[in-house]
Amino acid sequence: MIRLENNEHWLLLGHADHAALAGEFARHWKNDRFAPPNPFAHILDAVSRHDDSWKERDAEPELTQSGHPSAFSRELVGTYEAFEEIDLPAYLAVRGRATEQAAVRDPYSAVLISMHTVNLLTEQADPDTLDAEGKVLLNAFVAGQRNRQTELLASLAGSGMNPEFLTPEALRRGFEFLQACDSFSLLVGVDYPGRSALRHRHPFGAEDAVEIVYEPLGNRRYRLDPWPLDEPELIFDIPYRRVAKSATHTLEAFRAAYAQADVEPVRIVVTGATS
Repeated sequence: MIRLENNEHWLLLGHADHAALAGEFARHWKNDRFAPPNPFAHILDAVSRHDDSWKERDAEPELTQSGHPSAFSRELVGTYEAFEEIDLPAYLAVRGRATEQAAVRDPYSAVLISMHTVNLLTEQADPDTLDAEGKVLLNAFVAGQRNRQTELLASLAGSGMNPEFLTPEALRRGFEFLQACDSFSLLVGVDYPGRSALRHRHPFGAEDAVEIVYEPLGNRRYRLDPWPLDEPELIFDIPYRRVAKSATHTLEAFRAAYAQADVEPVRIVVTGATS
């Protein structure tokens, strides 16, 4: 779940809706300087469904020790130092299911989703907030995911898939594309108020790979530079649920309020223009 807040309410976005937004962004990633990676259908599956395993957990959301909805927020942009606020075994179980659910329908997608999970838990997370038992659990999970990637790639190699798509370079490109689209969805989902960048550098025509800078323009308008999409300006609707802060005094009250909350689409505009 992703959260925004004002004085009286939380605006909450489910993980699956966040991933669907990332997928819509991915579909538009193409112009005369930027090209989507291949095999695109498999990569798009990973982008748009990388958080499918969160659906059940988001249906019964949790509260943190401080009484806030347990969710990604502005404070976590650029880091992932939030282990102290989560149930680690339950969290890792959800992350593991993301790989296995994808493996059933699309093993290539599963590899990319697993790579995303491993990166999240190693390069983006701070394990120093874990106790010794938690570190052992985390390390075992990461090792298991890497082993699972090897198994899935072996099955793909025997499936007749084009070997070019199974090279480390191709997999890295698909993984970095997933992370770029994911970071776009996270930044706009929390209405991040400062300049940032989509994750990783990306191929830019015949030139070297470039960083794509995110800049908020106000009133839910955002600029990307350089512009990677296929139209001069694009509109996306983000389906939040609004929950009163007064409803978070108990977990039961919060879950009831969330279940009863209507979906309130918030329209955003993404542009390559300066204003």
